[in-house]
Amino acid sequence: MTGETPNAAQISGLHALTGNRVSPGSRVLREHLPATLGILAHEALEVLFLDQRHILIAHERLLQGSAQRLLIEPGFIFRRALALGASAVILAHNHPSGDPRPSPEDLEATQSLVRLGRMLGVEIAEHLIVVRRGCHAMLRTPITRPTALAAFFELNESAPGCVHERGSVCPTAAANARLAAGHRNRRRELIGQLSLLANPAWDMLIDLFLHAECGKQVSISALCFGSCLPMSTALRHVRKLCDSGLVTRQVDPLDARRSLVTLSNYALERVNEYFCSYTNNLWK
Repeated sequence: MTGETPNAAQISGLHALTGNRVSPGSRVLREHLPATLGILAHEALEVLFLDQRHILIAHERLLQGSAQRLLIEPGFIFRRALALGASAVILAHNHPSGDPRPSPEDLEATQSLVRLGRMLGVEIAEHLIVVRRGCHAMLRTPITRPTALAAFFELNESAPGCVHERGSVCPTAAANARLAAGHRNRRRELIGQLSLLANPAWDMLIDLFLHAECGKQVSISALCFGSCLPMSTALRHVRKLCDSGLVTRQVDPLDARRSLVTLSNYALERVNEYFCSYTNNLWK
């Protein structure tokens, strides 16, 4: 199949949306991508960079090649997102074959990017497979649903090589969690804009996981303070984590005025598996 070249009007279409709210299901997006990306004879990846309210910041073509390259080079998407101050991205890549069904490589790359995005505070709002006749959305469930945190953990499979006693913290997972926390803190120092780049609930889970490694319990006030958010906002996130069953809350036996929080057994195992699946080369 010979690829066609998009004309100037087609190319500028999405750029005209800069400054407007964009959703993966928007009519303009689903009409525009097949006319520009879907007609190409080679595979390419386009990224829409969005702010916290999903306002389009930039639209760029970052990569040519198959989804396998995303598994090898995932960092360039997030480096660009952080440089632009983006809180979310919509990914779109084409299948020149015309088959919109995701390949095993597509699924693996998407799962890896969702996990890495959670670490870095950049939401993968959707990954679209584009062909001439339309788009296929690989992530159909909106991440803003109340069950989003629980649904996120359902993506995880048991990590190969994760050996630890149930209810304890895996040393490999703890090392990777510390690395993620270090990158989070470095990002705060260099970029700031906590309200735009923060992923508070996930950051709280990481903090609780690292305290579990040391056998320490954390008070709600200390957890909220460590999030660097306004207290009322931080408390709402703690309440959602407790309601979802990912965090357990109990009264401090030494001070009834204070409440302590820890990861639930379910969350502890899922975070173990999550961080055991990562290696340092993802941070290069």
